[in-house]
Amino acid sequence: MTANPITETTDPIAGTVASLLPRARTELAELVSFRSVADPAVFPKSECESAAAWVADALRAEDFQDVSLLDTPDGTQSVYGLLPGPEGAPTVLLYAHYDVQPPLDESAWRTPPFELTEHDGRWYGRGAADCKGGFVMHLLALRALKANGGVPVTVKVIAEGSEEQGTGGLERYAEAHPELLAADTIVIGDAGNFRLGLPTVTATLRGMTMVRVRIDTLEGNLHSGAFGGAAPDALAALIRVLDSLRAEDGTTTVDGLPSGAGWDGLAYGEAEFREDAKVLDGVGLIGGGSVADRIWARPAVTVLGIDCPPVVGATPSIQASARATVSLRIPPGQDAAEATELLTAHIEKHTPWGARVSVEQVGQGQPFRADTSSPAYAAMADAMRVAYPGQEMQTAGQGGSIPLCNTLAALYPEAEILLIGLSEPEAQIHAVNESVSPEELRRLSVAEAHFLVNYADSKKG
Repeated sequence: MTANPITETTDPIAGTVASLLPRARTELAELVSFRSVADPAVFPKSECESAAAWVADALRAEDFQDVSLLDTPDGTQSVYGLLPGPEGAPTVLLYAHYDVQPPLDESAWRTPPFELTEHDGRWYGRGAADCKGGFVMHLLALRALKANGGVPVTVKVIAEGSEEQGTGGLERYAEAHPELLAADTIVIGDAGNFRLGLPTVTATLRGMTMVRVRIDTLEGNLHSGAFGGAAPDALAALIRVLDSLRAEDGTTTVDGLPSGAGWDGLAYGEAEFREDAKVLDGVGLIGGGSVADRIWARPAVTVLGIDCPPVVGATPSIQASARATVSLRIPPGQDAAEATELLTAHIEKHTPWGARVSVEQVGQGQPFRADTSSPAYAAMADAMRVAYPGQEMQTAGQGGSIPLCNTLAALYPEAEILLIGLSEPEAQIHAVNESVSPEELRRLSVAEAHFLVNYADSKKG
């Protein structure tokens, strides 16, 4: 890791953050060790409960008050704490989530997914960037301020326990307890820089709907030799339905859902994207328009999983039933509920042969667009100039979803919402070999600390 001598020798906050990085690594290793996937079918619920308890203890150790494990309606826990600031100071809500995506094929990881391991200057582990590292970033920023005159704002921290599942527990809890998370500004620590070392705030998020599709055609599987050619194959029917969701060039095609919007912000070159996405040589990108159009401004369908016989051990059988989980990312300007209805209608319309089809919604979140003209963005831009000398803050979109953003925007319409975080392209979040750059953790912790100072100053007088 290469330190920035100018920043660390001239800025006490940066120096403090740098000195605290070894402790941060130890804490992140402890937090990563919890297999906190918020799905008891994947890992025991106790793993999430242990991670929540760790987060709560960390807040108590930093003198947070009212630290609580909130039992949310989806059966998970979010962790809340309050750190009072000076009288009359503004309130800032800091958000992260401690739940993580499943590790996928653990044998494909360079290192064990739940063991934080350093390799080539990065720290590897599930959740290292998304978003356990985001929680540690908040801790580092607050500790640096405490060591350099104190925290100048009232701070609320909320660490969600089911963000990756999209089951909406914290959204519904916040709606039922609207006073709990009220703040003047909100920093969502679950986004990331457009590129490693390029300070970025995220201005838009795509929403998301997730459905499970089931197709039934027979009372039971049949011998493919005796019945093949006439008996309707549920797996073949499902494949046809899934294929209908894309045009020949790969553009998402859900009947009635607009798919031609454009992005007018930060450009994303195709060569850069191919490198970031690790696209194999000779394989083309899908869709039309610019890369930014496709990933930030337009809907995108993805087949997340299919229940069907594995190749090894498969028998010559016609399948009576088949299931798939389908995700649809929804850009700002479109409504997630309406998109869900259109997706469901499309699936039903394109199911062949009169097969029986059912569509079950299992997750949904609205898209989000921030007001980048607000004073908080000016405060963050100044903070990022300190943390990233010679760089100006960039504004980008993000194809992923953080459903809580819209809930907070609706509950607190006067609050300013900023999205920063550690999930730059090299982090490979949601994939095998997820990692975090400790240099990015250092710089963004410095930026967040300076933002809190700048924001407090902007509210004085």
